Amino acid sequence: MLAKSKQIHEFKPGLFIVPSQAHGGSYVVDTEARTCTCADHATTGQACKHMWAAEIRMGRVEVPEGTTLVTPNKPTYRQNWTSYNAAQTNEKEQFEILLRDLVKGVVQPAPKKTGRPALRLSDIVYSAIFKAYSTVSGRRASTDIRECEQKGMIRRAPHYNSVFRYMEDASLTPILRGLVEQSAMPLRAVETDFAIDATGFSTCNYVRWFDERGMEKKTQTWVKAHAMVGVKTHVITAAEVTHGNQHDSPLLPMLTERTAKNFTMREVSADKGYLSHANYEAIERVGATPFIMFKENSIAGDGPAIWKKLFHLYSFQRDEFLAHYHKRSNSETVFSAVKRKFGPSLRSRLEIAQFNETFCKLIAHNIVMVAHSIHELGIAPQFWAPRAA
Repeated sequence: MLAKSKQIHEFKPGLFIVPSQAHGGSYVVDTEARTCTCADHATTGQACKHMWAAEIRMGRVEVPEGTTLVTPNKPTYRQNWTSYNAAQTNEKEQFEILLRDLVKGVVQPAPKKTGRPALRLSDIVYSAIFKAYSTVSGRRASTDIRECEQKGMIRRAPHYNSVFRYMEDASLTPILRGLVEQSAMPLRAVETDFAIDATGFSTCNYVRWFDERGMEKKTQTWVKAHAMVGVKTHVITAAEVTHGNQHDSPLLPMLTERTAKNFTMREVSADKGYLSHANYEAIERVGATPFIMFKENSIAGDGPAIWKKLFHLYSFQRDEFLAHYHKRSNSETVFSAVKRKFGPSLRSRLEIAQFNETFCKLIAHNIVMVAHSIHELGIAPQFWAPRAA
């Protein structure tokens, strides 16, 4: 039990160090000011378990002999195992079919007047995304891609070197960026609440420098994926890939606007890193309500009307505000799923190829979410609107 831990000790009058039950760190509890440095207290403003542990340790709260204090169990959610098993056992087959339907919308560039005929761009894109799905190298993915050719998913399986060359072409980036949004279209009738966040993917490149003492230092470089996700199906509705040191906040208006073109947006939740008047207004412009966590020094001030409205909700009805804000954790769930399924690192060496590879991972994730929704929600996916006769 946390309150009886021998690691709790008073290092100053009224100040206690209380260990965390979730990791190896600890928190500082001020029993006089009734504060704690943990995230739960900072978010809710309520007494947390660390504060109660310090109070019990001081003897301010009497616990009857033999009473055991336990942390409430986390809520559990029922799983439809029939739909889940069907989605898992048929995922790869449906992935191949859905990816074929998705790349049908890729426009083939005008043919060159001289030289060898260009490869079909749709075949290249199919192969690049399927390679990301398979999580193996381009050479090892060649067998699966040839099998897709035999099944009629693509017209001709490109050589792995051809795929590599196209991945290093900057003109492929807007195509893949658009396919991220298009791959989410079958779920547009399902999603109305969204969350935004960013995550990093490590690369095989390193940056080296010398410090003031002449010692050589190096660090691994990485790229950052910024994404707006639906909180119900965990589909990515819009994404951007940048350098690893790009700040998150400036990208919110763009991702919000791109999502609003395809989805009806009711709510958008985000952490403190996105807090700004401009972001609150950007979300309001598309008809949604922003639930971006306020900082300790935030005030109503001269902010826009939507800022003042949500600040008062946060101040006086915090439980209601937090019920919407905590949908933000779905973005972390999405990034965790992408990295666990398709890998947290990138194989490409050139920066453009790294950006394109990241987009391929996000597209593969979306197709998997659509494949699962066929069984769980009973949808009939359609990526592109029927062309007029």
